[in-house]
Amino acid sequence: MLKQLQAPVRMELKKKKTSSSFQKEERKVGVDDEQVLDLSGMSLEILPVVISPSINIALVTTLDLSSNFLQSVPESLTARLLNVVVLDVHSNELKSLPNSIGCLSKLKVLNVSGNHLQSLPRTIENCRSLEELNANFNMLTRLPDTIGFELINLKKLTVNSNKLVFLPSSTSHLTNLRILDARLNCLRSLPDDLENLINLEILNVSQNFQYLTTLPYSIGLLLSLVEVDVSYNNITTLPNSISCLGKLQKLCVEGNPLVSPPMEVVEQGLENVKVYLRQMINGQHKNSVKKSWAAKLKRFSTFSRANVNGNINYQQKEGYIIPNYNRIGVFASPNYVYAPKGSSTFMGMFSPKRIFSPKSYFTR
Repeated sequence: MLKQLQAPVRMELKKKKTSSSFQKEERKVGVDDEQVLDLSGMSLEILPVVISPSINIALVTTLDLSSNFLQSVPESLTARLLNVVVLDVHSNELKSLPNSIGCLSKLKVLNVSGNHLQSLPRTIENCRSLEELNANFNMLTRLPDTIGFELINLKKLTVNSNKLVFLPSSTSHLTNLRILDARLNCLRSLPDDLENLINLEILNVSQNFQYLTTLPYSIGLLLSLVEVDVSYNNITTLPNSISCLGKLQKLCVEGNPLVSPPMEVVEQGLENVKVYLRQMINGQHKNSVKKSWAAKLKRFSTFSRANVNGNINYQQKEGYIIPNYNRIGVFASPNYVYAPKGSSTFMGMFSPKRIFSPKSYFTR
């Protein structure tokens, strides 16, 4: 026999704090009382459409159905929750949410964690007052594609412990978002244009393990970030742009096969990581890319003092170009070549592009 609503319904009436000048007018329209309907922990397996004849469900502002055995929530019941602000259905056995959840235009907090949800109804995008969405510990494989275009007031999005492979690109349009928690998923990447999340303070994408291998450069443009956790992923390189995060106080990167910055730098603390990445941007670090072409010149001994007397056996050197070595009397750069007055050398002859050409001799 299925367990239904047998125990007495707990109904609480809480007075809103309002100024005396507005109390009379608010009582006329019936918005002076905040009604909380608590049906949590009652071992419910079925939720009746009519909970109690004495309860006007349209006046309920907080509905708590958590810690039961509910497999569904009636569509008709949800559609009548016209004034609900907080809806808590965590720790049930829900496999889906009613499509009528899109009727909850005043909903600000939705907790659906600890269920068996594989997806969220697309109609959730109509809950434009939503500020907090908790969908932790479900079986979600994706979020609605346009969720970021519609839930513009969302401040907290927690979807940890699911099976998400990616976050929709529209996530970057959640400009009021302050907390994004997507740890313990199967994320392959993050949206590229994260810079629009101008109010994001906490970003947690840890424990996606072997799946997450890179972070977008735009993460360094999230200037409100205070805490970033990317630990226990498969990341080898942190974006140099992280050095621009002036408000960042906590950076967790343990459990990654980091090469840049190396772990010895990470162990010295956040400020040393920022200095390292800043040097990479400015080309001051020995591993920076900016010096790569000059390093090749040195490697091939083209302008080395050791070659002044022409004693190098080029048949044994990598990068052999000129059969008989003559000292080069020019200045060379990737974009400019200067030949001294009277030199027979023609412009561009000794540019790095020609020096490293696979051809064995210059062609005219």
